Amino acid sequence: MRPEILFPLFAKLDSLKGVGPRIAALMEKAAGPHVVDLLWHLPREIIDRRDRPTVAAALPGKIVTLTVRVGRHEAPSDRRRPYRIHTADDTGNLILTYFRGDRKYLEQILPPGETRIVSGRLDLYNGIKQMAHPDHVQPLDRADEIPGIEAVYPLTQGITPKVLAKAIHAALDRAPEMPEWLDDAFLKQREWPTWRQAITTAHAPEGSGDLSPLSRSRLRLAYDELLANQLALTLVRMRAKRQGGQVIKGDGSLRRRVESALPFALTGSQITALSEIYGDMASPHRMLRLLQGDVGSGKTVVALLAMLNAVETGGQAALMAPTEILARQHFDTIAPLLTPLGLKCVVLTGRDKGAVRRDALAALAEGSAKLAIGTHALFQDDVEFRDLKLAVIDEQHRFGVHQRLTLGAKGAKTDMLVMTATPIPRTLTMTAYGDLDSSRLTDKPPGRKPIKTVVVAHHRLTEVVDGLTRKLREGAKIYWVCPLVEESETNDLANAEGRHADLIKHFGEDRVALVHGRMKGKEKDAAMDRFVNGPGDILVATTVIEVGVNVPAATVMVIEQAERFGLAQLHQLRGRIGRGDAESTCILVRSEELTQTARERLRTLSETEDGFVIAEKDLELRGAGEILGTKQSGLPEFRLADIALHGELMRIANDDAKLVLERDPDLTGDRGKRLRLLLYLFERDAAIANLKSG
Repeated sequence: MRPEILFPLFAKLDSLKGVGPRIAALMEKAAGPHVVDLLWHLPREIIDRRDRPTVAAALPGKIVTLTVRVGRHEAPSDRRRPYRIHTADDTGNLILTYFRGDRKYLEQILPPGETRIVSGRLDLYNGIKQMAHPDHVQPLDRADEIPGIEAVYPLTQGITPKVLAKAIHAALDRAPEMPEWLDDAFLKQREWPTWRQAITTAHAPEGSGDLSPLSRSRLRLAYDELLANQLALTLVRMRAKRQGGQVIKGDGSLRRRVESALPFALTGSQITALSEIYGDMASPHRMLRLLQGDVGSGKTVVALLAMLNAVETGGQAALMAPTEILARQHFDTIAPLLTPLGLKCVVLTGRDKGAVRRDALAALAEGSAKLAIGTHALFQDDVEFRDLKLAVIDEQHRFGVHQRLTLGAKGAKTDMLVMTATPIPRTLTMTAYGDLDSSRLTDKPPGRKPIKTVVVAHHRLTEVVDGLTRKLREGAKIYWVCPLVEESETNDLANAEGRHADLIKHFGEDRVALVHGRMKGKEKDAAMDRFVNGPGDILVATTVIEVGVNVPAATVMVIEQAERFGLAQLHQLRGRIGRGDAESTCILVRSEELTQTARERLRTLSETEDGFVIAEKDLELRGAGEILGTKQSGLPEFRLADIALHGELMRIANDDAKLVLERDPDLTGDRGKRLRLLLYLFERDAAIANLKSG
């Protein structure tokens, strides 16, 4: 039950005076369905109306506020021509212009012979000063109704600034004085205002400094939102842990055999991550762990060993990947290691039909198949496991966050290991994965050489192609990545089909394969097979190869129009090469014209291979929403906080939430009750439900 103090804020928009159903529907598009959503709809700039010169001294091109006497109205016979009103002060003349002006209305607000204050942008037309559609017109006794500083809000089609501002002021009138949920000492130290003062100031800026996300009012509001987020995630984690899990502690027999069969020793961070994972699995609590590892850092091996720990106790394990290519590749990597152990592993994707699918489902249900690898087809209702002890989800950010627990629900108290090869800045890890414990793989496997990364301008493309001829003679395999599948009239982006045709002319049809997302599964597999096993040596592709494709012989990657890709995506793509022990080169082909951000992005990539450094830079350049691809990422959409700017606040909120819930896990103490109000204010009602169901 939402507390009564918040009822006025969670009323529908049409409960505000002057907001009918039509306007409410438009405002909902711009801000959201409730009164509180207007409070979160902050101004993005200001108009300064304090300049009040005479007509003669007023400068064209500026917003000015003038006091004038109204003269004659010049109403055109043709409505398509402008309606003009002649006005003046003692120093000069001013014409007010209205297009499609209504005479009755205009004579009412600007009666001839009267004095009026008008405010708007001044222009010069044929040497005469004019103001088209003044923003404000008031008689002298209502001069104070023209604001000195006016907030400008993001709009949506069909809403005027005046109507929106009026609704926001009505929403502010409903904002109650709230009991303080922040720690008193912390509030004093930061010199932040109360919640109500902060929201009022944010909507009544007195200068451009008040619009800054780093102003005191905005910092206060951002912290409130981040604290609500961290409290909610910590509560979800506590509840999951309270539900209990299974104690999973294998005897190590299968793992020892696999480790001894590996052609390399485990890295230090793989050993650390595995000890954290085994510790979680052996505890009576359910494991919810995120495994972050840069491209090629060996997450699959860690996942396999964790899965074998579950199998050693007689249970089953499942690994879910976002694409068929990646699921089949995991299967191809893992199956040969399982054969000597006599373990059956099934693969399940949307493409598997008929007898193949029936056999796989039967093997999982009866328990003869100990491991399953697949796409989200593993979620489907007809997929049953005899005893699923561990679910591993690869590239978590490709799945909606709600799916995180769906696979886990296939077993009783199943442990969850979530993997991502997208290195995520620490602040984002707290935001998107705050309900998970976190392990990081930071070392590269032994023997991997650094990848040389060079940036070349598009006009040197023929030199690039000539260089590939030399590389092919040396036995290299080459990726060529393009941003689009096919040419479009409206787009000048490099396209995969066109580039494929060009390279065939140069190298012959047998040697150049093509793979993109619009191809059918079997076509993709055939193209990949031609590339991996011959005769293809060049694979032209879109970003469908970004995740997980493993071809150790591939040592060259060309990325065309590299500036069009995000930093993290370029890093992912580059990680497809340098997987063997040969020297590798990544060539970033850029357009002739570059923005400053694009230039910075390509420079960062050419200077470092550290995915975590790249992720922090990406956050700085692009902001949080872009990094994980907002909707799919499960990343909450913040209205007041900006992770790129408020990272320090996120860390403080994370500590604050943990400390509060350690001392008061049910939020029943004094501050706890006030923090419940905060959770309701930011619509984290599910977190309150977690408290109640305890």
